[in-house]
This record gives sequence, structure tokens and C-alpha cells, in this order.
Amino acid sequence: MATGTGSTAGGTADTGTTGRITEWKALGSRFALLPLRLFLGVTFVYAAFDKLSDAHYLAGAGDPASFYAQTRAAEGGSPIGWALAPALHAPTFFGLLIAFGELAVGLGTLFGLWGRVAALGGVLLSATLWLTVSFHTTPYYLGNDLAYLLAWTPLLLAGTPYLSVDGYLTARAARDRARGLAEDAVRRRALLDGGIAAVALGGAGLLSGSLTAGFGRDEIPAPTAASGTGATSPVPQTGPTVPAAQVPVGGSATVKDPASGDAVYIVQPAAGQYAGLSSVCTHSGCAVNPPKDGQLYCPCHGSKFDAATGAVITGPAVKPLPKYTVTRNGEQLELGPQQS
Repeated sequence: MATGTGSTAGGTADTGTTGRITEWKALGSRFALLPLRLFLGVTFVYAAFDKLSDAHYLAGAGDPASFYAQTRAAEGGSPIGWALAPALHAPTFFGLLIAFGELAVGLGTLFGLWGRVAALGGVLLSATLWLTVSFHTTPYYLGNDLAYLLAWTPLLLAGTPYLSVDGYLTARAARDRARGLAEDAVRRRALLDGGIAAVALGGAGLLSGSLTAGFGRDEIPAPTAASGTGATSPVPQTGPTVPAAQVPVGGSATVKDPASGDAVYIVQPAAGQYAGLSSVCTHSGCAVNPPKDGQLYCPCHGSKFDAATGAVITGPAVKPLPKYTVTRNGEQLELGPQQS
């Protein structure tokens, strides 16, 4: 009898443990997409406010960091360059459309309101950015827009059924059916309440985005005068030098800018012609590779620069590499100041 009782107790304990493990697995499966949803929602909301608060974003053609300049730079190498003409004709409208589109997608994802629609918006935005800004990124896995495009796919397929407005509306619809409410009435109520929630959330996003665009922008610093009352002239100092023999035609040597500490490539694009080019990519601050085949390549996002002038050959960078003067003194090459 004792043996039988012990066996029964052991079997009950095993069943209880198995049941708990099954519950944990089911709970994990239910909320498996929640971390991805939070990440994408927060990221797109942040990206929207980052654009709206950036004074350069809508500055126009005169600012190389503006939406217009970046779109113009991407037009030539994009497989959908033909479709960018409207954005170049109305850059303010399309720039704001992208920023507020990111805000709507991010808020819809975070609150789980019309989750599949929000995910579809994320797919379209990420696909557009991939086909324009980061299409030529090499290797491909460094192009973050492609990663975002694929990250939206699970939410597009599964929606946001848990810890969300969608989940609440679905559960309430099930209760309405259980108490005998007609199917048309259930759907109408869900659509109406979902629309009200969308208007409220969209209104809050529109208001906060507009306030950010109107009052929260960083100011573009005004250029400082080169001289003025009480100004002192800097004392000329000798820059870093390298032997001329270390810089063959088409090659380079690396020195440091004494002012910033950044690496600078001293290049000789043609016999007897020397220049210095910053190694810091103007797109996102990555270090570009040394000159090769007449170009400097940024491994982060695929930008290419002319090894003679620093001019942009392929985006997403839109500004040329800062250029320095180089003077030959006998057998030595001396790095001079950065050119304006």
C-alpha cells in the first residue's frame, strides 16, 4: 500500500511539473514577438522625433545633410531612382510624410493598434530606405534598412494580439458574441472603437510631432567670424610629416590631424600632386579604408569617395571628405591646415 501511494504521489508531481513547463512554453510562445515589437516601436518613434527635431532635415538644397540633398545623392544609384522625382519636387512634404509615417508606425506598434497595418507601414518605409539610402551597402548585412525590413515581417504575419488594443478589442468581440450580439453589430462596434482609438493616438502623435518640429529643433550654429575685436592670431605650428617616398602615385600614408586626432590620408593622385583627406566618413563617422583604385571606401554603409578630391562618388554620404593642404619640403611631406 505504501509503495502504491508513493508511486501515485510521484506521478502527480511529475504531471504537475510537466503541466507547468507546458504553461511556460505556451506563455513564451504567446509573447515571443513582444521584445521585437517594443524595439521596432520605440526605434521608429525615436527616428521620427529625431528627424523632426533636426534643423538640417528640412533645410533644403543648400544643406548637404537635408532630406533633399540625401534624396538627390541617392537618386542616381537607386533602383527606384525614377520614383524619387516627386520627393525632389516637394521635399518638405515628403520629408514630413516620412517622419510622421514613422511616428504613426511606431505608436501603432507600441500600443498594438491595427498592428498588421502598422507593420505594413514599417515594411514599406524600410523597403523604401533600403532601395534608396543603403542599397549599395557592401557587404549587404551592414545595411540596417534591410534588417528592419525583415524584422517587420513577423509582425505583419502575426499582428499584435497580446498586451495591445487589438487584443482587447478581439477579447471584447468574443464576449459580445457569447452574449448573443449579432455579428454585424460586433464588427461595427470593434471598427468604431478601433477608429476612435486610432484618431486619439494619431492626434496625440500629430500634436507632439508638430510641437517638436515647431519648437524643439536644434539651432544650426551660425558661422563664427575669422577675425574681430580682441581676436588673436594663432601661432603657426609645424604639422606632422612623412617621407615623400612612402606616398607613391595612387598610394597613401597616414598621419594624425593635431587638432582633432583623426587619421588623415596623405595621397598622391598624380605625380607631384599631393593632398590630405580625412579618414572620417561624412555619413556616420566610420573610418574609410585607405585609397584603392582611385577611391576611398567606407565599409559601414558603402559610401565611396574620390581619392584625389574627396568628392562623393556613391552615397549614402552626401558631403565630401574634409581636405587638407600638403606641402613638400625636400623629401618630407608636411600636413597643413584643413581647407574650408
